[in-house]
Amino acid sequence: MKILSAADVDVALDDLALIDRLDELFRAGCEMPTRHHHPIKEPLGPHSADAMLLLMPAWTRGPSGRIGVKVVTVFPDNGKRSLPSIYGQYLLLDGTTGATLALLDGTMLTKRRTACASGLASRYLSRTDAARLLMIGTGALAPELIRVHAKVRPIREVAIWGRTPAHAETLAEGLAQSLPMALGRPITVRAITDRRAAVADADIVSCATLSKAPLVEGAWLREGQHLDLVGAYTPQMRESDDNAVWRARVYVDTRAGALKEGGDIVQPLANGTIEDDDVIGDLFELTRGQQTGRLPGDATSITLFKSVGAALEDLAAAELAVEA
Repeated sequence: MKILSAADVDVALDDLALIDRLDELFRAGCEMPTRHHHPIKEPLGPHSADAMLLLMPAWTRGPSGRIGVKVVTVFPDNGKRSLPSIYGQYLLLDGTTGATLALLDGTMLTKRRTACASGLASRYLSRTDAARLLMIGTGALAPELIRVHAKVRPIREVAIWGRTPAHAETLAEGLAQSLPMALGRPITVRAITDRRAAVADADIVSCATLSKAPLVEGAWLREGQHLDLVGAYTPQMRESDDNAVWRARVYVDTRAGALKEGGDIVQPLANGTIEDDDVIGDLFELTRGQQTGRLPGDATSITLFKSVGAALEDLAAAELAVEA
């Protein structure tokens, strides 16, 4: 059995190769039961915050089939003990014998596959000449998303906004040095404080936050933009307002997940701003050609992609990491 640490997973996964692998597996499909949520009441005793155990299984059939399951724990009170709130591990099994093949760090795996799912969506939905990226959020996913978007499109300028300006400054300073080296081309990175102006200026707006109030308003958007919504993964959270969703051509990673879990879709569905049919397609339909993304030469459509994550993405990333 192979054991891959976070560093091992990070080194093994090439962004563009992972985007290609995600494209292949969404096109082919796999078995993907609904993720399991198991609340753990007051793990530290009375008055402690409830924790959560999540299980995300997926598998493919045939002689080269694989079975995978991600085990994730969410313990909100861990911050009080200077521990991460979320831990994850991924178990990869042989699909014909059930034998254990590998144990991988699930936290790094999740970061890398989440960013590359946005990169896959951008291939279908953003303008091929997109040159300006706005990153809203400064957490662990932010640098991953910035790098992937800059590999998929010819990004020349990156603006970063965060609730804490110092965090945006720190992230920008680090990426200003590392990103040009990773891409092999000049690219400017800067922190900004005027979110509204930065949204209007960007070709791609990527959000990865835990916001419960919209950070991108439809009135700020202009023709030709692509909006990538990665955070706000519960029905109570959201990163865009109703007007943004109403103005955009809406796509999701999976209909089963995003239409039930992502507040950016759940809330406008509930209040009648959009209907189920207004969600044009998911990554299954885009990769199979069953729905069209942005057509060549389309410089006017506003596209919106909402992801909440899928076990298929973990399986694709785990297989690629173990092969590498």
